[in-house]
Amino acid sequence: MAHFAKISEENEVLQVLTLDNKDCENSEGVETESVGQQYLETHNNWPANLWIQTSYWTLNNTHLNGGTPFRGNYAGHGFTWDSENEIFWPPKPYSSWVKNTSEARWQSPIGDAPDLTAEQIAQNEANTHTNQYVWNESGQSWDLTS
Repeated sequence: MAHFAKISEENEVLQVLTLDNKDCENSEGVETESVGQQYLETHNNWPANLWIQTSYWTLNNTHLNGGTPFRGNYAGHGFTWDSENEIFWPPKPYSSWVKNTSEARWQSPIGDAPDLTAEQIAQNEANTHTNQYVWNESGQSWDLTS
């Protein structure tokens, strides 16, 4: 199956459609994005250049089945297409967060949340606490909740 994101002229993902691989094959039987785009334009009355192929198995620039990642993330409604970096970006979680293009994900301005300690993990596993770090936008910090 091939997946294509329908994007607006502002590069917002409006929907994602699935095609049979045969609908993307050229005359030599090779799957190509341009053939899929032409198929979608013909059958969905939306310009071919506003259909962008996406990979169901790609998340944070990693292929979940060990293959080659494709376009950063599997597109979803409300995502944004970044043609310069060829990445589908999910909605920005906080106004202060920045793009980490190598990992195709949003990141806090101070980096990732700290790791939980062994004691905190044990408390979570015992169901006595729900330790986790949450982003505090006003304080620009990772705060521990339990």
